[in-house]
Amino acid sequence: MLEPYKKIAAILGTTPETLFEIDQKMSKISGQDGVIEAIANQNDVLAQETLSVLGLNKDATAETVYSTLVRRLIHMDQHLFEILDRPDLSKMFQVCGKMCETALKLYTPPKGLFIKKEKAIQLLEKYPPDNMLKHFGYSSSRELMDKEGFSSVVSALRFTQDTKWMHNFFDIAYADLRPDDFEERDVELKILETKWFAVAEKFLEKKYHNISHLKEFGVIFIIPLPIDTPGETLRMFTLILHYLHEVPFYSDLFRRFLRDEDFVAKFQSLLRGDVSEKIIEIKNKPIWRIVQRYLAKDDEKDFRLSEPHVNPEAEHWFKVSEDLVRLSRIMGPAENKMDLGFWASLDFVGDFFKDEQGRNQLVSFDLIDLIMSLVKRGQVKYLYHQQEALWNKIFSEYLGREKMNQLIEENIINGFIEL
Repeated sequence: MLEPYKKIAAILGTTPETLFEIDQKMSKISGQDGVIEAIANQNDVLAQETLSVLGLNKDATAETVYSTLVRRLIHMDQHLFEILDRPDLSKMFQVCGKMCETALKLYTPPKGLFIKKEKAIQLLEKYPPDNMLKHFGYSSSRELMDKEGFSSVVSALRFTQDTKWMHNFFDIAYADLRPDDFEERDVELKILETKWFAVAEKFLEKKYHNISHLKEFGVIFIIPLPIDTPGETLRMFTLILHYLHEVPFYSDLFRRFLRDEDFVAKFQSLLRGDVSEKIIEIKNKPIWRIVQRYLAKDDEKDFRLSEPHVNPEAEHWFKVSEDLVRLSRIMGPAENKMDLGFWASLDFVGDFFKDEQGRNQLVSFDLIDLIMSLVKRGQVKYLYHQQEALWNKIFSEYLGREKMNQLIEENIINGFIEL
């Protein structure tokens, strides 16, 4: 087996035979030969160029490479904090300021198709969010909405209601949705008032991220935690950009299926992020699984991760990397040319280095992996953003990124792309 197959397979956690088989089938369809070899070579060149900029070489330990990459990110994070006018989330619930202005300048999402606000109130009247009502002392969901605001209330459902309530609301309340329950409106980027931080602390049982989104309502929300951790500005800003791309992606899918008889089932499947568990049957034609969430967050050994697959989450991050190229021009060049435009080209890059015990360790050069690891203070070394980006890179080198995205949208409910 050729060395490039072994190298890329090791990075992806799959087998050289799996890569060789999909390469043969995809080459036949696309007319593209030598794709795996080209990607392996590009990976090595970009890794070597990055090491050179960092003042390192391939003999550096995994710990040294990782810590040096992270130090660069800390510098970048500090620079971004200043560029965004030192954001203080506790004071930004009325006017989001430079942070939101800059994000929306980099990418302004189109209008989306979302559940009507009046319909949301009706659903909450039928299934009252008891925890929230009790906390604020309101007698009805309509009063809650009137006093606290639509986007704040629907956002808070995520962290005030228990799992049982959320499942009932999702499975039962949404079951009766109809096409006329949806409307076109703008995506909303919302920083919650500081009082919601206290609400979140009261009801959440585990550590949470301070930013999330609701695809069905078109709301991206931020809980006003202090920005006091290295990497936190970069993590939050890139997540905002990610959701600005992800929400319209799903909104387009809602439009695609809105008039289908089984729309509700498809709508709920999309909100859950279903990934088929069917075993891929071996055929003469290539088959790629569609994995619309990061399975490795739950199980790094999930069998679906070692199969050929594409991931729309990774594609949203790819678009963020394009946004960061534009941001780098706003920020200006950083030291040693390690600007965000440079980082943006490394999303699929990873390489092996000996650790201090002499064991081979995979180090991700992906910006998002490194940001998430930095915020976790190195307790977790993230790899899966890079690995999923690499699977997408492989597919797109055969048929193009635009074709890949088209096929994902056409086949996301079925869960497989058969070529």
